[in-house]
Amino acid sequence: MSLLQNVSSPADLKGLSAPQVEALAQEIRDFLVESVSKTGGHLGPNLGVVELTLAMHRVFDSPHDTLVFDTGHQAYVHKLLTGRHDFSALKKQGGLSGYPSRAESEHDVVENSHASTSLSWAEGIAAARRLSGERDRHTVAVIGDGALTGGMAWEALNNIAVDKDLPLTIVVNDNERSYAPTIGGISHHLASLRATRRYEKVLDWGRETLTRTPVVGAAMYETLHGVKKGLKDIVAPQEGMFEDLGIKYLGPINGHDTPALEEALTLARDFGGPVIVHAITEKGRGYAPAASDIDGDQWHGIGKFNPETGLPFEVSGRIWTDEFNEEMVRLGAERPDLVAITAAMLIPVGLDGFAAAYPDRVFDVGIAEQHAVTMASGLAFAGMHPVVAVYATFLNRAFDQLLMDCALHKQGVTFVLDRAGITGSDGPSHNGMWDMTISSIVPGLQLAAPRDGEQVKQQLREAVDVDDAPTVVRFPKGDVGESITAQRQDGSLDVLLDVQGNPEVLIVGVGAMCSLALTAADKLVAQGHSTMVVDPRWVLPISDDLLRLASQAQHVVVIEDNLVTGGIGASLRSALQEDDQWQPVHTFGVPKRFLEHASRGQVLEEVGLTADVVSTTMLDRLGPTASGRSD
Repeated sequence: MSLLQNVSSPADLKGLSAPQVEALAQEIRDFLVESVSKTGGHLGPNLGVVELTLAMHRVFDSPHDTLVFDTGHQAYVHKLLTGRHDFSALKKQGGLSGYPSRAESEHDVVENSHASTSLSWAEGIAAARRLSGERDRHTVAVIGDGALTGGMAWEALNNIAVDKDLPLTIVVNDNERSYAPTIGGISHHLASLRATRRYEKVLDWGRETLTRTPVVGAAMYETLHGVKKGLKDIVAPQEGMFEDLGIKYLGPINGHDTPALEEALTLARDFGGPVIVHAITEKGRGYAPAASDIDGDQWHGIGKFNPETGLPFEVSGRIWTDEFNEEMVRLGAERPDLVAITAAMLIPVGLDGFAAAYPDRVFDVGIAEQHAVTMASGLAFAGMHPVVAVYATFLNRAFDQLLMDCALHKQGVTFVLDRAGITGSDGPSHNGMWDMTISSIVPGLQLAAPRDGEQVKQQLREAVDVDDAPTVVRFPKGDVGESITAQRQDGSLDVLLDVQGNPEVLIVGVGAMCSLALTAADKLVAQGHSTMVVDPRWVLPISDDLLRLASQAQHVVVIEDNLVTGGIGASLRSALQEDDQWQPVHTFGVPKRFLEHASRGQVLEEVGLTADVVSTTMLDRLGPTASGRSD
């Protein structure tokens, strides 16, 4: 039986010899490559933290001690060491989550996969344990160099620094990448630390002490210089900005040297206050295709692939992001005032083409969405037109800046929201189901929901022409389908399915839901119900043209991949009622709850966003037609 098969909890690691730990690390890497090749998932980050995770679980006692993983995409090794070995349905319905999950294990604490939050969580946990008198319980926060670029991490460090007896270990997993190579002042400082070798002196001291005393482990350190004086003397060296903050620093440590990591973590654990342990790791380590991924994007999150060659089994077609990518390059040639901002996701959001063509006009601010939006407002004030490209779920992080810095000041900034709507397999934190609801309360904001690739291009152009208000262009994850040609235009609307006279049913398709709307309409028409389908294109604010058509229909149906609460349907209903129009507005969208991970199709089916559900529901509500036909 392999070593890994014998590990059902972190306690099983304690008695392993150094050669056994090394062998286990190799088994884990082999397991990850083999398993993720069949399911897809976050491979590169996990290959890089094998020894680091082993060392943490050998030094600390989870769940008595608490481990908090920032972002969480590097928690596969943690899952294995806490007894979760069935990766056959990773990120699939009923299988393991791609991130820590409280429902899976008592060893998991923070499920949110948004970055830069771990230090705040950890400070709160450690402070509560101290207040409760649980001084034997330690808290560990694992944060990457990429997540350290987020402002929230520094807000936490600012507070941690003044709490000198907080039992908190901060492990900086420094692999020089998040999705892509980390940039900025934080990156430059960490790079300067990588060039030092102070950790060798620290560990030489520890190893020399081991030869002079029969006491080992944590107890050894308590025998030195009056219980903890020796610890304080050796942990005291600090570097640069960490010294300025007043937080003790150990490092940089070779993040693939398990004995060195264990010694450093033991020093930090027994110090009695907050300590930063700076570990240098290699993303993708042990698997050549992942380790040689220069941009850090391809193997950060990967689909199914051949483990022998590293080549993907599934070749994706043209995706929505490609349409945006190419149009930005064309617009850049036409508009010298056009600039772009990314929050550490240049390639995933499709700004790599623009960056290659116009490198001086792209700003990567790190994982700092709040800063991105306010900086964009400043750029707009000074005569540029910024395009801020982020995943839809991450717009939540910068709502105040969108509202108070951008909209209040009427700055012409365009927000491009990739992966809007249901994304599925990455779970509740990644579904882009909030953006239209939060955007709907922002005065002056205009939001476009393109139905196909051609509309992405056209509506992006329309968006960047607005210079006195924020604009939003949103589109979903995955392959973009065939273009849907409008039968005619009615003012600002595209009529996708027309009728003679006023329709019994007006179906409003929002963005990618237009295809579903047309299929559902065919089923209603087949049962004798006069049905018109329109694409409003610009769905916020509700246009006068849409209000006019809606007021002429007996029933209005709105289909959107956003929360029903506060969504486009709710906005249309409110606008109709303000005009004293009271015809029923039937809304189909996402319920107000967090959605478990599954494929996008499975989640859409679960929440009722299918043509069959929409048509069956509406046939039941409409009743029989004049000809006597019904559902």
